[in-house]
Amino acid sequence: MKTVAALLLVGMLVLWTELPAGTAWSCPPVRITCAMVNPPNACYTDQHCPRLQKCCPSFCGRRCRSRPPAIPISYG
Repeated sequence: MKTVAALLLVGMLVLWTELPAGTAWSCPPVRITCAMVNPPNACYTDQHCPRLQKCCPSFCGRRCRSRPPAIPISYG
């Protein structure tokens, strides 16, 4: 019985290590809006941006943005 439990545990650990890490990220919220009626967009979808960048709304139009750093940077 202990052998079956050990094999089951090892099997679950192997499956867990095979799972994708999840690299998706979302665009940051926009708190300020532009006064222009139709602001110019640098991109329309993620395919219009260089690799590893996303097309995100900015304060005035859409722009390609890089992934934010994993560790928050404080300048205090």
